[in-house]
Amino acid sequence: MDHLKNYLDSSLNLFRFYKSLGEKALEQVADENLFWQHNADSNSMATIVKHMAGNMHSRWTDFLESDGEKPWRNRDGEFENDIRSREEMMQVWEEGWKVLFAAIEPLAPSDFEKTVYIQNKAHTVMDAINRQLTHYASHVGQLIYLGKMLHSDAWQSLSVPKGQSKTFSQNAFRQAGNDSLSPKEFPKK
Repeated sequence: MDHLKNYLDSSLNLFRFYKSLGEKALEQVADENLFWQHNADSNSMATIVKHMAGNMHSRWTDFLESDGEKPWRNRDGEFENDIRSREEMMQVWEEGWKVLFAAIEPLAPSDFEKTVYIQNKAHTVMDAINRQLTHYASHVGQLIYLGKMLHSDAWQSLSVPKGQSKTFSQNAFRQAGNDSLSPKEFPKK
């Protein structure tokens, strides 16, 4: 059962990581650009946030007890670009993540034996978590991509900055206390 606890901890860390990446992308964009759409078929950053939060409310409310596609969900409405301020958008964002963490944090290893449903399709608890983790990661990637297009100042990289891979790797090894190791010199196991 330790492996289930490890999986749960890893999943929670990844959800927190993607939440943080999304927030760092949103922070770098001017308020008026949060609502920009390339065309009628594309989504603004605010709309992506609204969709993610709607999905989170539906999937994680009564996670172990009811289908993840709630009858009260208005998925089509999630794609209406009607959020009007950064504050409103961030409130929607935080409320969605709050529902997610409230559902996942208390899970016990025995919960992984249960079957949950999403759109009337059976999932293991692990599959349901993985499904949503990948879904949110893809949308955070969209937020980052839009953020890079819409920022007005120099973009602060959320990973390894372009042209700085070698320096980044060297610094990573130094910070880990492995000054003498390069990526080619990993000890053999």
